[in-house]
Amino acid sequence: MPTRYAIIGSGMMGQEHIRNIALLPDAQLTAIADPDEGMRHAATTLAGQQGFGDVATYEDFRELISADRADAVIVASPNETHVAVMDALLATRLPVLLEKPSATSAEAALALAAKAETREAPVWVAMEYRYMPPVARLIEEVRNGSAGAPKMLSIVEHRYPFLTKVGHWNRFSARSGGTMVEKCCHFFDLMRLITESEPVRLFATGAQDVNHRDEDHDGQRPDMIDNAFVIIDFANGMRAALDLCMFAEGSYFQEQVSVTGDAGKVEAVVPGPARFWPGGAERVSEIIVSSRSAKAPKREAVHVDERVLRAGDHHGGTFYQHERFNRLVRHGGKPEVTLHDGARAVEMGAAAERSIHDGCIVHF
Repeated sequence: MPTRYAIIGSGMMGQEHIRNIALLPDAQLTAIADPDEGMRHAATTLAGQQGFGDVATYEDFRELISADRADAVIVASPNETHVAVMDALLATRLPVLLEKPSATSAEAALALAAKAETREAPVWVAMEYRYMPPVARLIEEVRNGSAGAPKMLSIVEHRYPFLTKVGHWNRFSARSGGTMVEKCCHFFDLMRLITESEPVRLFATGAQDVNHRDEDHDGQRPDMIDNAFVIIDFANGMRAALDLCMFAEGSYFQEQVSVTGDAGKVEAVVPGPARFWPGGAERVSEIIVSSRSAKAPKREAVHVDERVLRAGDHHGGTFYQHERFNRLVRHGGKPEVTLHDGARAVEMGAAAERSIHDGCIVHF
């Protein structure tokens, strides 16, 4: 029997999930909930194009939950709704794939994780960047000792501005958690994963210097940071840095992740989505291993199935995450990214927001 999926929130990310579910064997989309009629229509049209039939639609996510049409639920609604949606889902036995961030504040994210501690059905926080093939390969190389004992971690993302979403919720920190939570929880999650340690100190500087400054939404001005540097010390002695710029869409590579150790350096470079690149051509990601003893880098292209690349904006990460989540739903096990992991990433993002606004070092 196919795994029946329901999606709560059918905007840009919800539709990315639809395209990726369509690539899975033995998977069926059965229900969509979204209060916005236009998004419901767009999602059901896409579902039909992807070969899904008989998809029920609901304006209220509670109706979807009570309809009993799913074996698993994906939550891709706006950040500010995650806690209310999860409060309802935690009372069920349904496995959940919850889009990042798990909540818009550290307090809410930690409280949500605590509520789910005794829940038998799994909750997996969607952190797609972990599953991008070049990033996964970098982690593998680091674990295998290609850098020696790792000491430094650098993550650079130079990309396009925030896209337009329903109600412009992603223009406001109060609704999204702020850029360091909404966008950068991905990177803070990667930092914890790669260092295998917890943060002890953080300092950040950033501002809203270019993007959305001339916008007015019902008398409100956007307040989302569009560039920042964040430096973090970890308990095991490693240090990490994030370099974010959201007005650099001309960059050939969107993400660059590097780990440097006492024996060498491992880098992954990842292009941005093809749909935002002139001509719409896919570009190849790379893994680069630079040994101190050899004093020369070894570069290797990381090829990803173009169908997978075309299914989303996360260089295949959404599909490979879905493969693992689907395996969990069908065969049991534990989520690879827990609500605790999601809460820690939110906590680090909120600390970066605080450091930027207050000019302080945050101690964890």
